[in-house]
Amino acid sequence: MLRLRDITPRGLYARSLLMVVLPVVLILMLMTWYYYDSHISEVNRKLGQAIARDVSLVQDYCERQSDSGLEKDAIGTRLDLTFSCDAPGGQPEAETFLEAFSYRKVLTEELATRLGVPVSVGLSSNDSMIHIRFPASGKTVEVMIERKRAVTITSHFFIIWVIIFSLLMVALAIAFLNQQVRSILRLSEAARAFGRGRDVPGFRPSGANEVRDAARAVIDMKNRLTAFAEQRTAMLAGVSHDLRTPLTRLKLSIAMMDETDEIRAMKADLDDMAMMLDEYLAFAKGEDGDETAPFDLAVLVREIAAGFGRRVSVAGPGSVRIRGRRLALKRALTNLVSNAVMYGGDVQVTLVDGPHAAEVHVDDNGPGIPKERYEEAFRPFSRLDEARTQNASGTGLGLTLARDTARAHGGDLRLSESPLGGLRASLRLPH
Repeated sequence: MLRLRDITPRGLYARSLLMVVLPVVLILMLMTWYYYDSHISEVNRKLGQAIARDVSLVQDYCERQSDSGLEKDAIGTRLDLTFSCDAPGGQPEAETFLEAFSYRKVLTEELATRLGVPVSVGLSSNDSMIHIRFPASGKTVEVMIERKRAVTITSHFFIIWVIIFSLLMVALAIAFLNQQVRSILRLSEAARAFGRGRDVPGFRPSGANEVRDAARAVIDMKNRLTAFAEQRTAMLAGVSHDLRTPLTRLKLSIAMMDETDEIRAMKADLDDMAMMLDEYLAFAKGEDGDETAPFDLAVLVREIAAGFGRRVSVAGPGSVRIRGRRLALKRALTNLVSNAVMYGGDVQVTLVDGPHAAEVHVDDNGPGIPKERYEEAFRPFSRLDEARTQNASGTGLGLTLARDTARAHGGDLRLSESPLGGLRASLRLPH
C-alpha cells in the first residue's frame, strides 16, 4: 500500500520547503490558467467583436458603394484599417502564434458570425498585419489591421510579475527555513554531544520559542545528569575511602588470631571487600579529571593487550581516531580483556573502524554465557556461576562499569557468541 510518507522527503528542511514551494507553484498554475482561459479569452472575444463590426462596414461598402479612392480612404481612416474590395485570390498566411493562443479561432468565429460568409484569417510575416479575406459580390475582399487590435500583447507582463513575486516569496521562505532548521540542527548536534559526554562551547538556545524551550530542556537535563554523576562518583569515593579504615582494623585483628578454617574464610571475605573498595576508588579516580579529548583507540587497545602478554592478540587497523575520555575507556577495555583472559585460554581483540563508529570485539574460547542471560551479566554484582566459574576473584562490576562508560560516550556494549567458541564482548564507540 502506497503511503504519503513513502513519496515525500524525510528531512525537515525538505518537507518544509515542499510545503512552501508546492502551494506557490499550484497557485501560479491555477492563476495562469484562469487568467488566460477566462479573462484573456473574454478580452480577445471583445476585440474580435469590435473588429467584426468594422469589417462589416467594409463588407457593406464593397457590396453597395462605388470603389472610389476618396470614399475608400475615408472609411479606412475612420476604421483604422486598410482594405481592398478586389484582392487577388488565395488564402492568407497562417501564423503559429495566433494558433497557439486561439486568437485566430476567436477572431474567425466572430467574423463569420457577423459577416455571414466564410472568412480566412492569417498574419503576414512581411508587414505583421492581420489579413482577413472573405467573398463579396463575386470578388475577394481583403482587410488588413494591426495585430495589437486583435491580440492583448501585454498579457504576459502579468504572468512575469506574478512569477517574480512568487520567486521572491519562495526566497524569503527559504531564508526563514534556513534559520529555523539551523537552530534545530544545532540543538541536535548539542544533544548528541551531551549524550557522548562532550561539552559544546558557546551553545545557547536560538530559533523559535518551541526550539528554545527544547534547547533549555536539553541543557537542564545535561546539567542534572552531570550533577548526578558527579555526586555518585563523589559518594562512591567517600564511602570507599571511609570503609578502608575499619576494614584495615578488622584485617589486623584477624591476623592476630589463631589460624582456623573460620579465620581463613573471614580473611577471604575481607580480601574480597578490599578488592571491591579498590575498584570503587579506581573507578572514582578514573572519572575525576578525565576530560574528553581525541586520541588513537588502536594505540590504547594494543597498549592494554601488551600488559597481558602473548595470551592476547590484536587484529585490525593501526590507527582508529575517536574522541572520548581515555582513562575511562582504558579501564572499560581492561575489564573486558581481563574477563576474557580469566575465563578463556586465548583472547582475540579485533578493531573495526566503521564510517560512523569504531568497534572493539573481545573474543575468548571459554565456557561462554547462555543467550538468555546476556542482560543479567550486566547487572551489578552479578556472578553467573554456572557459565563462568568463580574460581577467581572479582566484584561483578566489570561489565556494568564498561557498559556505563560506553553509553556515556554515546555507544554501547553488547554480548554475543564468539567465533572462538566462547563469549564476544563488542564495545561500540561513535567517532
